[in-house]
Amino acid sequence: MNAGGAQITQQVEEIEPFEASQEIEGGDVVLIDTREPHEFQEARLEGGKLVPPGLLGDEIATAAPDKSARTILYCRSGNRSYKAAEQMQALGYENVASMAGGILAWQEQGLPVVATEGMTPEQRDRYSRHTLLPEVGVDGQLKMLNAKVLLVGAGGLGAPTALYLAAAGIGTMGLVDDDVVDASNLQRQVIHNTERIGMPKTESARLTIEALNPDINVVEHQGRLDASNIIEIIGEYDVIVDGADNFPTRYLLNDASVRLRKPVVSASILSFDGQISTFVPYEGPCYRCLYPTPPPAELAPSCSANGVLGAMAGTMGLLQANEVLKLVLGIGEPLIGRLLLFEALSTRFTELKVRRDPECPICGENAPEVPDSELGKFPDYELFCAG
Repeated sequence: MNAGGAQITQQVEEIEPFEASQEIEGGDVVLIDTREPHEFQEARLEGGKLVPPGLLGDEIATAAPDKSARTILYCRSGNRSYKAAEQMQALGYENVASMAGGILAWQEQGLPVVATEGMTPEQRDRYSRHTLLPEVGVDGQLKMLNAKVLLVGAGGLGAPTALYLAAAGIGTMGLVDDDVVDASNLQRQVIHNTERIGMPKTESARLTIEALNPDINVVEHQGRLDASNIIEIIGEYDVIVDGADNFPTRYLLNDASVRLRKPVVSASILSFDGQISTFVPYEGPCYRCLYPTPPPAELAPSCSANGVLGAMAGTMGLLQANEVLKLVLGIGEPLIGRLLLFEALSTRFTELKVRRDPECPICGENAPEVPDSELGKFPDYELFCAG
């Protein structure tokens, strides 16, 4: 106490990681990890006891019962452990130190950590901003690394979607496209470049993805989805991204995905407008519930005929990537039963509710069950859409 009766706060001792490692090796040290559980799960120091900052007052007495014992605290960068050490001193702990720089400085000095199995040191570094999120963590990142996602189209929507799914660490990505890179694509299809004009889009996209993230296994399906191959192709994947540019493919994809119970994240773009929804068979409506019949040709011109704002394609593609990640991780609220409209000129989003149609011929209550022997048999969608 000073003359006025106020208590003098003792300054917290800070030690460097190498010095801390020598003390820990010497024994008789209580090591406290003051991070959150998901950080502790990702990587930790051998022998460290987890006491999250918000629970220190309740749990520190159990983790460190002897207030006179040498106690070293660490966190990610040294800030939380310093504050925790101050809190412990106020509780009467006599020999407390905070490790400067935290576990990041410890690793930079080449000192060992206990890491979660399933991820290499390079992956822990690459995906560290994901694993820091409690909703993702190491388990979530491993889900992404083990996920298989198919992109139907490597164009305006598929290009940004593929880039962000690759960066996120979606382990296997299939690309379906029968087109080659054209100069007119480069205004919005950012996965391609000028040097690749004339190259198949699946090959061009694969080269970009592999340069961005060598973790990713890219499977090229160079060609168009049709009744003869769709069951075999989509059956290998967990989630389908619909970036098709024509109605026959969209209806074919919907009917096949419902038969195989595969979720589809579907988006479309034209001029300054975009829309997106997520179709999970029997959990919500399917594409046919939303569009029982295709619109007349005059109401649905192509981008090549009507034009499209390049940046708007990127906006919708990134929303598709976001939906895929939520489905893979099992977090958040996907756009199931919701149609999200985007108008680029006013930067305005509008959400519409979409209900499952009990009379839908594909997923409705009276829809015929398709036997395994006929899973690959479909009607003529070109004729259906033309009519």
